[in-house]
Amino acid sequence: MSREMELAEPLAEPTERGSKGRRSVVFRVLDLIQLVAASPQPMTLAEIGTQLKLPKPTVHRLCVRLEESKYLTREPGRYRYRVGPATERLAFNAIRRGSASVQWRAILETLVDEIRETCNFTAPAGNEVVYVERVESRWPLRIHLETGSRVPIHCTASGKLFLAMMEPERRRRMLDTLNLSAMTERTITSRSRLEAELAEIAQRGYGTDDEEFIVGLVAIAVPVTDPKGRLIGAVALHAAKARLDLAQALEYLPRLRGAALDIGRTLD
Repeated sequence: MSREMELAEPLAEPTERGSKGRRSVVFRVLDLIQLVAASPQPMTLAEIGTQLKLPKPTVHRLCVRLEESKYLTREPGRYRYRVGPATERLAFNAIRRGSASVQWRAILETLVDEIRETCNFTAPAGNEVVYVERVESRWPLRIHLETGSRVPIHCTASGKLFLAMMEPERRRRMLDTLNLSAMTERTITSRSRLEAELAEIAQRGYGTDDEEFIVGLVAIAVPVTDPKGRLIGAVALHAAKARLDLAQALEYLPRLRGAALDIGRTLD
């Protein structure tokens, strides 16, 4: 039996009557996951209980089982929860099969037709970046990555952008545990140097990758926000440096920002 199937059994219990009427454990679980997913930082049991109007023992029991099934992840040594890999997979699959994904691809196709380089719609996924949608250029010299592929957060244009736009405390916690491994000779492996670059990215509003992830590859990324101003992902361009260097890529920033705005409008 899968972990997802196991989750339903131990949590099964009679419905209870609260301020909003009878509500089954299934909906309480969904409310809990949705609450934690929407929080800009990991949540404590007390914070979850207050928001959902549930007693602490109930919240603790639900969180323990959701952690076991990887729908939630708990910070080491602390009872602070964020979404886990199972929730991230669920969200990604839902997004990829939603009607908005057709619009995202059309927006990226128009962008690629204009600039003739590969463009992506990316999203943060824990300490990685996931390609939500991707349209390849027609050049014979290009890097092929499938939609759903994951890349490091510390040495990619989108990843550094996501780090730069995080709440300071959340960024500090991630950097505390992040392995700044060298992917190329240009990868930033010093925390102090990376933090300095993240400060620059936060100020200028876009991320760059100058052969830090793959030798011979440059990339730029701009944020995608929903109508409420929340960061959802990024629109990124990457190209072979022999064809387009970083300075030339930056000339396409207005077009990338236009595409990011168009994608953001589909998220209402």
